[in-house]
Amino acid sequence: MMAEQNITIMLVDDHAMIREGYRSLLKKQSRLEVIAEAADGAQAYLQFKQYQPDLVIMDLSLPGQGGLETITRIKQHNPKVRILVFTMHQNPIFALQALRAGALGYVTKSSTADVLLKAIFEVYANHRILSPDIAQALALEKSGHECIALESLTTREFEILRMLAESHSKEEIALTLNISPKTVSNCHYLIKGKLNVSSDIELIHLAIRMHVINLFDLP
Repeated sequence: MMAEQNITIMLVDDHAMIREGYRSLLKKQSRLEVIAEAADGAQAYLQFKQYQPDLVIMDLSLPGQGGLETITRIKQHNPKVRILVFTMHQNPIFALQALRAGALGYVTKSSTADVLLKAIFEVYANHRILSPDIAQALALEKSGHECIALESLTTREFEILRMLAESHSKEEIALTLNISPKTVSNCHYLIKGKLNVSSDIELIHLAIRMHVINLFDLP
C-alpha cells in the first residue's frame, strides 16, 4: 500500500511570529510540509511561482497588494491551486469576497488549531469549508440593502473600496494593483453607484459601519 502524498504549503502572513506559530503547528502533522513563506502579496505571488505549493494558507490583511488581489493573481497563474484564508476578519462579506476570488476555505484566527487542520485537509481535497463562526454569521446575515450592495461588488471593486476607505490615493491604488489610474477612477464611480453614496465621506462611513475597515486602521 502506497503512503499518502505530502501536502506542500506556502504561508502568507505579514507577522513573522504568526508564521512561526503556523509552521510549528503544521510540522507536527506527518503529511504537511511548509516549503515557502511570504510577508506580503507581491512576495507571495513570486514565491508561489517559484515553489508551486499544493496549498496556500494566507491572511487577507497584507501590506500593499491586499489578500483578495493576491488570491486573484495566484489563481490566474494556476487555477488548480487550493487557497485557504486564515484571517482575523469575521465579517462574512470578506468570506464571500474571498470565495469569489478563488479561495476554497475561510477560517478565522479565533478558531482552534483542530478547525484549521481540518480545513487544510478539506481544502486540499477540493472541498469548500468555512469555520463555524463564519458559517453562522453567513446564516444570520441580514438581507439589508447595504449588505446586498456590498455583495454586488466584484473582488476588484471591493479591494479598491477598502483602499479608498483607508485614504490611499488613486495613484497609489493603481500602482499597487498594477492597473491604470483611469481604471481606478472608473471603479470608484461604479462603487459609489452600487453603494448609493454621493461622496467619499459617505463611502468611508459606510465602510466603517459595515466593518470593511477598522476605524483604528485609518491614518
